[in-house]
Amino acid sequence: MPWLRIAIMQLPMTDRLIASESGIARAAELLQGGKLVAFGTETVYGLGGDASNALAVAAIFDAKDRPRFNPLICHYPSADAAFRHVIPNECAQSLAKQFWPGPLTLVLPRQPDCPVAPLAGAGLSTLAVRVPSHPVARALLERTGLPVAAPSANRSGSISPSAASHVLDELEGRIAAVLDCGPCSVGVESTVLDLNGVDPVLLRPGGVTLELLEAYLGYVRTQVGHGSAEVPRSPGLLSSHYAPQRAVRLNASMVAAAEGLLAFGPPLAGAAHVFQLSDVGNVVQAASRLFEGLHHLDRTAGVQSIAVMPIPETGLGRAINDRLRRAAAPR
Repeated sequence: MPWLRIAIMQLPMTDRLIASESGIARAAELLQGGKLVAFGTETVYGLGGDASNALAVAAIFDAKDRPRFNPLICHYPSADAAFRHVIPNECAQSLAKQFWPGPLTLVLPRQPDCPVAPLAGAGLSTLAVRVPSHPVARALLERTGLPVAAPSANRSGSISPSAASHVLDELEGRIAAVLDCGPCSVGVESTVLDLNGVDPVLLRPGGVTLELLEAYLGYVRTQVGHGSAEVPRSPGLLSSHYAPQRAVRLNASMVAAAEGLLAFGPPLAGAAHVFQLSDVGNVVQAASRLFEGLHHLDRTAGVQSIAVMPIPETGLGRAINDRLRRAAAPR
């Protein structure tokens, strides 16, 4: 078992914190320390982690048994805080005034100096951001002072939680704490709207209805579903995706002179340019460094292609291999 999964499994119990000043302060302290804390919003309970800490983001995927590195939504206490990390256009600023705080997520280009870990955005050049309206969630985000990545606080594929007890049923002993904010008033996830093209594109229906958006914007293109090349900002389900400029070769047992090596465990002999995902073969650590490694080797002088050592198809290894297969697919 990877060391981080062992650490998660050895937690004696998940703390249930009351939504008081002291409970919020404790939850913020845990998040600042790289721990995972579930908390209630107006939509559902989110599994929060420091979005600027790649290892904390990887731990979110691990705790959820999430099979792919789908982009996570980053939560902020205000529009001003969110727009420090993404580049808002006029439409985004208008929607923020109308619907934030509230159950609307906007997908926008990352700022050049955005501190959010690439893993939180699944390696894309965009970021999904929102400002929840739940007062406890906003107080927590304000106190934490960090972008907080927070998918629904349940095992992947399970029913989304709308109460703290639902979180404990799924994640007891796998996360540090749950901040009990009471029942969620909306009870379904936020609406996700992509604002990177000419027209706003609805990627996921949710707490802000399409009718409300159309009444405000006049026209919203709907592209709900998977695998369409027209929706490059949605979770990565295209056969060729997350690809660096240089070709990627998987399951390498040797490395050529002009190849950079994405290593997992002791590097292959003869590699001149190595980026180590995890020298101890830890898939959680490897997940936290995957996109950084691809970017690094893609920019390294003298590297013409990238060889990747085998990574086990277990735990987060499945998600890593999913991304690598897409990076290596014919283009």
